[in-house]
Parts: sequence; structure tokens; C-alpha cells
Amino acid sequence: MAILVAILLIILVVAAFLIWSAVHFFGLILYLIVAGIVGWLADLVVPGRVPFGWLGAIVAGLVGSLIGGLLFGRFGPDLAGIHIIPAFIGAVIFAFVVALISRALGRGRAYD
Repeated sequence: MAILVAILLIILVVAAFLIWSAVHFFGLILYLIVAGIVGWLADLVVPGRVPFGWLGAIVAGLVGSLIGGLLFGRFGPDLAGIHIIPAFIGAVIFAFVVALISRALGRGRAYD
């Protein structure tokens, strides 16, 4: 009987861990999707292009979220842990800086 209880307890712990992992994995995926959309919108606003396509847009959204949070704090709607308004403003700042650096290096539009 004790072995059966131990096996059921192990199965319960493993199932709980798998459920917890899945929820956090999907949260991470949603976080990256929101960051990509924010970066893509910032790329549309700023003349030039953020390098590396969709991967660059995700990086712009993530860095923009950090910049916006540091400069403006956390306000506005929150989606998947990203405060949209400060993240967008920060992503625009980041995309603008990347465009300036790209022009300074003589590439005109970065990685068209």
C-alpha cells in the first residue's frame, strides 16, 4: 500500500511540474509575440528598418520594453507582462537609434 501511495505521489508531482512548465512556456511565447508586435509597430513608425526582420522586431520590443519602463515607468495597458505604451515609446527610441547607427555606417536603410 505504501508503494502505491508513493507512486501516486510521484505521478502527481510530475504532472504538476509538467502543467507548471507548460503554462510558463506559453506565457513566454505570448510575451515574445507581444514584444514582436510592439517592435514591428515601432519599425513602421521610424524611417528605416530594424535589422534581422521579425527577430529584430522582437528584440526591439524587448529592449523597448526595458527602455520605456526605465524612462516612463509602468503605466497603461499590460499585455503578457509588457506595458504597451512605455514599451512602444521605448521601441521607437531604440528603432530610431538603430536607424541612426545604420545610416552612420553607410547602409542607408538597415538590412532591407
